[in-house]
Amino acid sequence: MQSMMMTLGMFVFSLSSLAYQDFRRQTSYRHASQNRIGLRPANQYLGPGDDKITLSGWYTTELASGMISMDTLRLMAERGEAWPLIEGTGRIYGLFVIEELEETKTVFFPDGHPRRVEFSLQLKRVDDDRVDLLGSLLNIGLNLLR
Repeated sequence: MQSMMMTLGMFVFSLSSLAYQDFRRQTSYRHASQNRIGLRPANQYLGPGDDKITLSGWYTTELASGMISMDTLRLMAERGEAWPLIEGTGRIYGLFVIEELEETKTVFFPDGHPRRVEFSLQLKRVDDDRVDLLGSLLNIGLNLLR
């Protein structure tokens, strides 16, 4: 049985679908600054800022599921909806939208079909209380069948 690395909604990152080799997280924190005469600026902590996660890796096209996985992620991104991001360990990161998806195809067969595809997926956390942003998996499934 294949274990999962992470899920984004019902999309499963695993060795048999799409495995990432790098996980990078960047979290910012907001501080407002007010200039003062003769003193350093006064600062006030306003709360957390953007929380971004980048998953990157590569796959060979002998694994046909890699290309299908990229198409699925692209459809999810085009809907603009938020998806829960959950690590295989059970850790819940929150609701994320797909902000950017990048593919680089290299090492080509004579017919132009790539042997190797590198990918990068940038996710951005959105407000957890915005349940109205949650993606509909049924709509994604229907779009894949078209």
